[in-house]
Amino acid sequence: MRKREYLPQIKLSDAQKKKLNEEIKAFYLDERGEEIGMIEQMQLLELFQQKMAPIVYNKALDDAKMWYRQMMENAEDDYYALYKDE
Repeated sequence: MRKREYLPQIKLSDAQKKKLNEEIKAFYLDERGEEIGMIEQMQLLELFQQKMAPIVYNKALDDAKMWYRQMMENAEDDYYALYKDE
């Protein structure tokens, strides 16, 4: 059996963990009609933190970089629009 490789973990506050555990519980009840125990909720949350959160975080960074780059291009265009004909 191969050992699972863990990505850097995203840290959540206790309040965030509680809210997400409630969301997991509600999802299982609403979508699957099943009760899910606290241990299963915690295990799913831990899995999401380890595997999914870093991917989502990196995507958000890439999106922010693209937004920033576009804003800088706009600023440069605005700068040159201020030039006067000589």
